[in-house]
Amino acid sequence: MVKQKVTITNPTGLHLRPAGIFCNTASSFKCKVTFVYGNTTANAKSVLSVLGACIKKGDEIELICDGEDEEEAMRTMTKVIADGLGE
Repeated sequence: MVKQKVTITNPTGLHLRPAGIFCNTASSFKCKVTFVYGNTTANAKSVLSVLGACIKKGDEIELICDGEDEEEAMRTMTKVIADGLGE
């Protein structure tokens, strides 16, 4: 299991389009990908779960990848977040 805190930097936070990119990226890996925001733990592979967390620009989440390709998943997820999730 690997964990890393990341800050959401894209202007609109995780609304529908960036949440879709976030989920599609997470879904491309075999490992379990979740994140913690406040008291909420969400499945990064579920758009409804991501949208339900109400994450805005500047919010910090803790990404958690657990499974056979966890290292690659963490690298890819942090890069797609740093690149602004398509915005």
